[in-house]
Amino acid sequence: MTYDEHARMVYTSALLLTDGCLEYIELESASLSSQFSLRLSDTVTISNNMLDQIPDISCFLKGSSNINTLWASLMIEECYRLGLTYFCIAPGSRSSPLALAATSHPMISCIACIDERSLAFHAIGYARGCHKPAVVITSSGTAASNLLPAVVEASQDFLPLLLLTADRPPELLDTGANQAINQVNHYGSFVRRFFSLPAPTDIISTRMVLTTLDSAVYHATSSPCGPVHINCSFREPLENTPQEWSENCMKGLEFWVSSGQPFTNYINSNNSFASSNLADVLGIIQGAKRGLLLIGAIFKEDDICAALLLAKQLKWPVIADILSGLRLRRYNRSLSKPNEGILFVDHLDHCLLSSEVKQWIKPDAIVQIGSRITSKRISQMLQDCFPCPYIVIDNHPSRHDPSHIITHRIHSSISQFTDWVLGSCVTANINSKWTHFLCSVNMMVNWEISFLINSENTLTEPYVAHITSEALDHGSAMFVGNSMPIRDADMYGNGSSLGCISSTSGFPCHWIQVAGNRGASGIDGLLSTAVGFAVGHNKRVVCVIGDVSFLHDTNGLALLKQRISRKQMTIIVTNNHGGAIFSLLPIANTAEKEVLDKFFYTSHNVGIHNLCFAHGVKHVHVRTKAELQNALIKSQHEEFDCVIEVESSIDANANFHGTMRKFACQAASHAFSTISRLSALNSFSQDSMSIKICKLESFQYRIQLSYPLTTTPVGNHHSEHYREGFVLILYLEDGSKGIGEVAPLGIYKENFLDVKEQLLFLTHVIEGAPLYSSLPLLKGSISNWISTNLGIPPDSLLPSVRCGLEMAILNAIAAAEGSTMLNLLHPCAPKEECSTKSLNVKICALLDSDGTPEEVALLAAKLVEEGFTAIKLKVARRPNPIEDSIVIQEIRRKIGFHVQLRADANRKWSFDQALQFGSNVKDCALQYIEEPVNDENDIIKFCEESGLPVALDETIDNLQENPLKTLARFKHNGIVAVVIKPSFVGGFENAALIARWAQQQGKMAVVSAAFESGFALSAYVLFSCFLEMQNAELCKIMNREPASPVAHGLGTYKWLKEDVTTDPLCIHRGAVNGFMEASVYYACQTLVNVNINQNSVTQSLKAEEVRNYQLKIDVEGVTFSINVQELGDKRNDNVVVFLHGFLGTSGDWIPIMKAMSTSSRCIAFDLPGHGGSKTQFNVDMDKGANMSMKVVADVLHKLFLVLTTSKVTVVGYSMGARIALYTALRCSNMVKGVVLISGSPGLYDEAKRKVRTVKDDFLSRALVSYGLDLFVETWYSGALWRSLRTHPQFNQIVASRMKHDDVQALGKALSDLSTGKQPSLWEDLKHIKSPVLLIVGDKDEKFKKIAHAMSSKLEEGKDDSVKHLHTVVNVPNCGHAIHIENPLHVIHSISEFVARLDVLD
Repeated sequence: MTYDEHARMVYTSALLLTDGCLEYIELESASLSSQFSLRLSDTVTISNNMLDQIPDISCFLKGSSNINTLWASLMIEECYRLGLTYFCIAPGSRSSPLALAATSHPMISCIACIDERSLAFHAIGYARGCHKPAVVITSSGTAASNLLPAVVEASQDFLPLLLLTADRPPELLDTGANQAINQVNHYGSFVRRFFSLPAPTDIISTRMVLTTLDSAVYHATSSPCGPVHINCSFREPLENTPQEWSENCMKGLEFWVSSGQPFTNYINSNNSFASSNLADVLGIIQGAKRGLLLIGAIFKEDDICAALLLAKQLKWPVIADILSGLRLRRYNRSLSKPNEGILFVDHLDHCLLSSEVKQWIKPDAIVQIGSRITSKRISQMLQDCFPCPYIVIDNHPSRHDPSHIITHRIHSSISQFTDWVLGSCVTANINSKWTHFLCSVNMMVNWEISFLINSENTLTEPYVAHITSEALDHGSAMFVGNSMPIRDADMYGNGSSLGCISSTSGFPCHWIQVAGNRGASGIDGLLSTAVGFAVGHNKRVVCVIGDVSFLHDTNGLALLKQRISRKQMTIIVTNNHGGAIFSLLPIANTAEKEVLDKFFYTSHNVGIHNLCFAHGVKHVHVRTKAELQNALIKSQHEEFDCVIEVESSIDANANFHGTMRKFACQAASHAFSTISRLSALNSFSQDSMSIKICKLESFQYRIQLSYPLTTTPVGNHHSEHYREGFVLILYLEDGSKGIGEVAPLGIYKENFLDVKEQLLFLTHVIEGAPLYSSLPLLKGSISNWISTNLGIPPDSLLPSVRCGLEMAILNAIAAAEGSTMLNLLHPCAPKEECSTKSLNVKICALLDSDGTPEEVALLAAKLVEEGFTAIKLKVARRPNPIEDSIVIQEIRRKIGFHVQLRADANRKWSFDQALQFGSNVKDCALQYIEEPVNDENDIIKFCEESGLPVALDETIDNLQENPLKTLARFKHNGIVAVVIKPSFVGGFENAALIARWAQQQGKMAVVSAAFESGFALSAYVLFSCFLEMQNAELCKIMNREPASPVAHGLGTYKWLKEDVTTDPLCIHRGAVNGFMEASVYYACQTLVNVNINQNSVTQSLKAEEVRNYQLKIDVEGVTFSINVQELGDKRNDNVVVFLHGFLGTSGDWIPIMKAMSTSSRCIAFDLPGHGGSKTQFNVDMDKGANMSMKVVADVLHKLFLVLTTSKVTVVGYSMGARIALYTALRCSNMVKGVVLISGSPGLYDEAKRKVRTVKDDFLSRALVSYGLDLFVETWYSGALWRSLRTHPQFNQIVASRMKHDDVQALGKALSDLSTGKQPSLWEDLKHIKSPVLLIVGDKDEKFKKIAHAMSSKLEEGKDDSVKHLHTVVNVPNCGHAIHIENPLHVIHSISEFVARLDVLD
């Protein structure tokens, strides 16, 4: 490479690194080297001086005071040249020459400790962190012996380590001399090599000293890496006392002195794979249908990348050990389909607790990369799979095969093996059903573990593992202690997301390195190792160890206090006052408690805080979850080290682990049973366990009610009352169909227009989507499906819409299976029981309080006569709570106390009013009162002061991202029930989560209807039955008394004078108990038969076909043939025009247009140069023909005139937003309103415009020269699209950007429509006449600032009556491409804006 080529390469690389922010670069030539200085920013400068500067150490060496000093100096200098720069020095006299030489070397870092054992463990921690050996220097005698535990660990785990032990000269051995023991081969087979240096003398050439060091370091760092011991004898004087020596011993060192290199350079030849030797391995991998990829301990980032590449190529399920670091991976991607990306099965250990899963998992090939696996259950599974091809790849030849089952061992680096596999063009033949099973079972166990850990009120050790791993960031690493901490981390460690890593480009995840002493797996030296790991790794380290391990290595606190060359550390000590692991072993069931406490648990009451205080280390004692979270957050922002002591208990820890195992086993068996039973989905597709959706149909219904809704004011006695909603029918490719109901109540922030638009949107995007057999498992599976297959955030669906969609999906899958929704939700509910009339659900009657107390009490008595054993009365509908209490008292007098009586205040009382009511009904034995106060923060206070039991209702309707965190506030025993309306909480998945939390806390989970039709009521009956079965199982697992059946709030059926189904809901008086119950059998029949009362149907929601056509427009010598897509009634004067961004097309808007087409006429164009639009230049392009902003605006103006006589609302995104704004300013007479999505008025600064012009012209030429594929890939790698790249359908989105007929015209559009060439519109904003809606993504910091600056400019000089016309909408969790990332939010915002424009008109 020439000098100029090299300079150009550096400059280009710098530009890429700095995103064009390079300030200066300087290259100066020199005879033998170059001087390089590069400033990347105001705060970052890289400088590399490579000028030949040969240090003249010859004079220094010749000036050594004695031969001991000379040899010691040579040894330390050679260590430095070999890259060993970290020395761990124990105090001692005999080692003085080495210690003095090391501490005086300017490039050497030294640390000291009085405890040689801690010091040696510190050294291996350093090696774990930076993969280079540290040098340990000790004196003679037991000082050297104390290194043995660390030497064993280093040997067993292949860690490089250099031991320089000082020794007495031979004449003092075996003579009784002080501190003189036999140190020859002191560590036996645990070192890779042993060297015994003679006492320094000028008779021996010093070259021998250098070659000994070179050989020692080579063997320490070559596979298999490990400790090397050099025993160094020294005679007195040990200090720098002058003593003559002959310089002849230095002959031949001249070249070494001048070179600055080690004396001997060891050169490794790269071992190449011989195809013939590995043909068998390749055949096994190629032929595997049920392969498993195990990733053990990996410590290098290159190896992690290689492992991920291998996983991506093979598409095998990946079992990542905690020490691989991939268990704590960080990435922003929801669970993807099982046949895409990399499938991590993080909880196989707990999945194997299920006997069914354990028997089913029979891989036909196993590949393991990296060292041993922590999980004993996984190791047992591997043993049970024998004989099965088991291939292990590791960079050492040692036999790590305790079960003797490995069939192929490949001594190779992971990178080398991966390169060979990829180079052999191995194709994936994995059975997708194998991956789907593993994915589904793992997902359920993961949900169960996460739920149990987060819903448990107390601070548990699994929670410590869970929350600690969440606290790590990309700049952190983790060190885990042995015994329980590493096992808990392996079982309960938590990455920031679940599922598959994207397979688009690279791996958008952060690897969190995790280290632990698993060579010999002892509990000694762990704290010291962690400190050394922090020094070597140069990252913030979080260390988690047990209390016994901590006490075993308290001298590590002395190393912690020194804080040399490392970043801050957080030490988390789980203090259960003994060895908790023995409580989980069989010995705990056989030995007496006294024996356990003394000889196994080694129980103690040592004050850890006192130890920390003695060493001057900060200590924090935590006893609750909140305290631990706060301590972790605080420690992340502090510069000094901190020990966080977590209070725990051996018995509580053992009990919670036992509970976790039981529930995880149940979850795994449940998932396995559900998926196995769905034979229709299993057999329909050969490639995956799925069946596709053909279409979704929706129609609106209106049915008459017998009474007014209880949400209407008291005294509303209109002759007729109605309930409206929508019925969904989901059709599958096998002809099956499932019914769902969407019934919004206007008072709960849902309106019919929003619901209608969302249903039309779903009708478009759901077609062709696959339904998986894992969906009935709930527990996040439906949320993941919505995100992955529909491409929308699950929480963007309105609660009632999601509820209806889930209902339709579950019923459709049940129909395909010839089963019922109950059988899907609970596989232990046999089909035979559902087909008989034996299963029933208790019903609670609903009673309005409209009337006198006597009248209401009489109605209650009639309900009791019918067989109702539970009644809920609506209260807080009268002016005074005393009146409600009188009604309650009268009802009790009338019906007695054998009937459960509930009250519902719907949050309508203040705290004082609620307390007033409570004081008057305290003797009325209310089962509970729902939502007595209007402030949820007063609920607990009301419980405590009134003594009345309370139920949550509206409070749970507002649960957002972290429902368990919100629910945890209401664990108070005074809250006895949770009332769950599936249509309010967002469907059955969310309802099941809330119900499970309630049941786990010993509270009632009550399903409640919201005046839906018989279809939804039937589904609620089945869901209620499922919850009763679930609660019975939960009580059994938790050793509770069986719970009494709950009377569910489905009494709204009495309000239905008409129904949407012709099959009446069967609610009857039970023949055995005489209670009013809903029949599960008839509820199943209603949902299976789907007989619709056509008289209830008022409107069918049918998505229109898109009208596609071309319009020719002539502007300034150019003929534009514009591709147009249109939806909606042509006669509708409410016209909305959509303009896409650069690289987009009109097709980007189709889902949004479909949603809005019933209320607006929607038109989208392929802008010039894009999509199917064509451009014909009637004049020479070089003579002025262009696609400037003015030209495109003129094109749009003419299109408006052709298409409509009405004013239009223009919606533009990014480039389209700039065009929309420009058009609105130029054609104000034709624009009613403007919606700018991630838009800007251009660049205000002239200098920035010039720079942008140059940049876009360059990009335009690159697009034309190198083609669209490379350009699009590069374009979407930019920071602007960081959020979009996490979209589950990013691949499809990028593919849609390739649909452009004329790349040359596209390039010209990029150049001519550049923000550098368009005029700045900032000053024009204050003159705009049309209302403006600005929509911006909350993650898009750049355009968020622009939007708010635009808003200020738009309001400039306007009075308050006009300012409200302009609005800014921040869309949460979105980046730049909001209309793709959260289209439903955009639809709602645009529709609301358009409706506002109609009012203004």
